[in-house]
Amino acid sequence: MTAFANGETQTPEWLINCELRSVNHRYCDISLKLPESLRFLEGDIRKRLGNALKRGKIECTINYKTLDLAQDFQINSEAVNALLAATAAIEQNMSHAAPFSALEVLAFPGIQQQNDIDRAQLKNVILALLDDVIQRMIATREQEGQQLGQMIEQRCEKISLLIQQAETRMPTVLKNLRQKLTERIQEMVQEPDFDRLEQELVMQAQKLDVDEELDRLKTHVEEVQRVLKQNEPIGRRLDFLMQEMNREANTLGSKSADQEMTTIAIELKVLIEQMREQIQNIE
Repeated sequence: MTAFANGETQTPEWLINCELRSVNHRYCDISLKLPESLRFLEGDIRKRLGNALKRGKIECTINYKTLDLAQDFQINSEAVNALLAATAAIEQNMSHAAPFSALEVLAFPGIQQQNDIDRAQLKNVILALLDDVIQRMIATREQEGQQLGQMIEQRCEKISLLIQQAETRMPTVLKNLRQKLTERIQEMVQEPDFDRLEQELVMQAQKLDVDEELDRLKTHVEEVQRVLKQNEPIGRRLDFLMQEMNREANTLGSKSADQEMTTIAIELKVLIEQMREQIQNIE
């Protein structure tokens, strides 16, 4: 969601500049920076941005200046006369009053006036420019998204390999568990109760059973790969899938019965966290 785009357009009357910045955010948060004379466009601008961009903290800045200064610049003669009259009255009570310069007079509120702008024409020009800048931002986001998609796909492939390793390792884990239990019982009693041994082995095997966790991890990986191919906003769904995958990896680690399974669980969590961090950039 991190992106930047800007654009500029010129008409015989105006020079208009538009700038868009976007950073990561869970929802779509739009912030507008407009001159007061363009506040009438705020609703239209928000609607256009909201329709095109679904996630991210978006900052939109639009400025314009009038090219025909002769038409734009006017003096409020009545305000000037009132100001000078008030100044003359004040000077009568002051012994060393300094006269106003022309620039100082112009600085007073209400002295300068602007002609009424053609709002309909200005609206059309600004919204056309905004649409163009939005498309530039989307193109930048899509380019970054393609790179992120490749990275996530690579992590999914690594996770699939780790799942296969865990499935291959489980029979060895149970075999080692049986051997340990047998040796422990033989140390405790002269005539081991092998029926009791089988019962204990079944109970331990149930506690260590990670088939469900591995199956769910495979399902989540397949769903991530499917979602990546969709041509629509997918960030929130991927966020949810990362939460679910992390939960399964944590359970796998808690059930680990040997060093290799623990290592697999840790590697899974590292890969999932790497994906989670990058998914924050995806709309």
